[in-house]
Amino acid sequence: MAAFARRMGITAATRVLDVGGTPDCWELLGVKPRVTLVNMPRAGEALGAQWVAADGCALPFRDGAFDVVFSNSVIEHVGDLDRQRRFAAEVRRVGRAYWVQTPNRWFPVEQHLLTPLVHWLPKPWQERLVPHWNLWSVLVPAQPDQRRFFIDHYLRDVRLLGADDLRLLFPGAQILRERFCGWTKSFLIVGGRG
Repeated sequence: MAAFARRMGITAATRVLDVGGTPDCWELLGVKPRVTLVNMPRAGEALGAQWVAADGCALPFRDGAFDVVFSNSVIEHVGDLDRQRRFAAEVRRVGRAYWVQTPNRWFPVEQHLLTPLVHWLPKPWQERLVPHWNLWSVLVPAQPDQRRFFIDHYLRDVRLLGADDLRLLFPGAQILRERFCGWTKSFLIVGGRG
């Protein structure tokens, strides 16, 4: 968050749209920008703060309404390539600048399931394996219905991206790499200022 604030010139007057975020992320900053949270209706109870229920692929804001659009690990959750294109277009449309983070498809550990290599398997194999074997289910306490929802969402909607995908979705943006043990773990896509 400090790198985000520094690179994007965040001040108390900066209007930020956080697509898919939560208020706790913004507690990590020394300066508090004017943040609007956008999330799906089912997240509303957990958000508590002022937020807007909306789909990140059809944002209810005018062009250039925000100084910066921020999104942390959301674009891979919106569904197929067409929805990812719409999400990227909306981010670019409503923000004068943007900062989008997403896990790297080519990192050997699938970061949602915390499980090595499973995301490289063909989808039919994932559908058979993931409900019965993944480290997320072992490491993260969750109620059975929450576990089923998360696994179903992962199998149905999560589509991880690589650098080439991101260049197509965000033409002209700078792609920064977050590394872990020499591997690119995640990408930061920065457009506009910065």
